[in-house]
Amino acid sequence: MNAGSAKIRDETVGRSADADLTKRTGVGHTGSVCGLLKFFAMEIFIDRLALKRACVASLLILMLCTAPHPLHAQASPAPATPGPVVPEWAQPGSPTHVQVPPPGDFHRPSRNFDAPIGVFQGQSDIGAAVVPGSANYNANTKQYTINSAGYNIWYTRDEFRYLWKKLSGDVSLAADVTFPDAKGYGDRKVVLVIRQSLDDDSKETMIGEHGVGMIHLAWRPDRGAMMKDAQFRFGGTLAGIKAKRIGIEKHGDSISIFVSFEGEPMHQLSPPVTLHFDEPFYVGIGFCSHLPATSDTAVLSKVVLENSAARVQ
Repeated sequence: MNAGSAKIRDETVGRSADADLTKRTGVGHTGSVCGLLKFFAMEIFIDRLALKRACVASLLILMLCTAPHPLHAQASPAPATPGPVVPEWAQPGSPTHVQVPPPGDFHRPSRNFDAPIGVFQGQSDIGAAVVPGSANYNANTKQYTINSAGYNIWYTRDEFRYLWKKLSGDVSLAADVTFPDAKGYGDRKVVLVIRQSLDDDSKETMIGEHGVGMIHLAWRPDRGAMMKDAQFRFGGTLAGIKAKRIGIEKHGDSISIFVSFEGEPMHQLSPPVTLHFDEPFYVGIGFCSHLPATSDTAVLSKVVLENSAARVQ
């Protein structure tokens, strides 16, 4: 074989190799090196793009797993604040429950405030009802608004808001009475009361007007004793009428109560009772919702407080 034949054969082999390379890579002989570099560079770019997307997907999954789930937050609300605890004996009377006296050793210290209000020297939550009471005085209308819860003013101890003044000697006290909420508990009561002390089981005497209209003269003869009373319910032409004004008088040791149904002059409602108070004692106005954990409101107006007898008017 001569040199010319060998040259032709080498060129043929080279062309075949170029064709094969072109077929596999799509790059001709002239740009074979550049084409291969571009090919491998593309492969690397694709691999890096796939890796980047995989990393982003993994990061998103991790964020979703660690983020607080909104549905879970809604399913776990804050625990409700428990209401005040009320002993079973203090629950009001109903068709299924009878209120009974408190245990003999049950007492709560009264909350006392030396804050003058109107003609009174101070205020107290006698017996510290589980819901604190309040009171305000409007000097323009001369009205006392009393807000109070309290199981009762009865048995051997009391719970009510009391506006008081310390006095000695004879006393006359009178006031107009209204209940703003006509749907309040029927046995709630406004009281005009004389007390020996501010303790929940103090000796006392009072006139009370109930939400249903009943009026009574009541007294606790000694500290911690059971209350006694004379009750007055009205029928006939007075059925459904509530006294507009009530009053109490202390003359020596004699205690009398007075009423005015429709604005007529005050008149004595019952024979007096006899009860002695050491001096000084407390005289004032109060209110009890008769619901141990629910406050209600009473309004007393045109209050007359005199340090003498025969001045109830």
